[in-house]
Amino acid sequence: MSKLTHLDEQGHAHMVDVSEKAVTTREARAYAEILMLPETLEMIVSGGHKKGDVLAVARIAGIQAAKRTSDLIPLCHPLMLTKVSVELVPDVEKSAICISTLCRLSGQTGVEMEALTAASVAALTLYDMCKAVDKGMVISEVKLIEKKGGKSGHWKIEG
Repeated sequence: MSKLTHLDEQGHAHMVDVSEKAVTTREARAYAEILMLPETLEMIVSGGHKKGDVLAVARIAGIQAAKRTSDLIPLCHPLMLTKVSVELVPDVEKSAICISTLCRLSGQTGVEMEALTAASVAALTLYDMCKAVDKGMVISEVKLIEKKGGKSGHWKIEG
């Protein structure tokens, strides 16, 4: 197991120096889902929410969140993302919205936190916009699905 890179020899938190790392194409995919009442899902899918297009707002929120990750997560490097996508897919059987994100760049550090932040904030935005009609929504399954690039190479979740 590797040592934690955000701690120095004395155990103090610090930002990792990536200046000696090679610039490579790096990509990360993340996932989250938000479970809700069937009536809430129907309202979102049909466009019947009085606040407007809930899925469009959540998509924009996820993209913005990826771009602002270094402002939210201590010790994250500010990154020049070249691609951020947020896909929101209704799942009637689960009574959920499944959120898949992708972040990409050419740089010296990975984009896992950006992809995870995009998925999380998209889910939080859905919750915020629909909490007046469904306070029991549950955000779950927030996870990294895949990462590519950098020294550690390609990793994909099992299963």
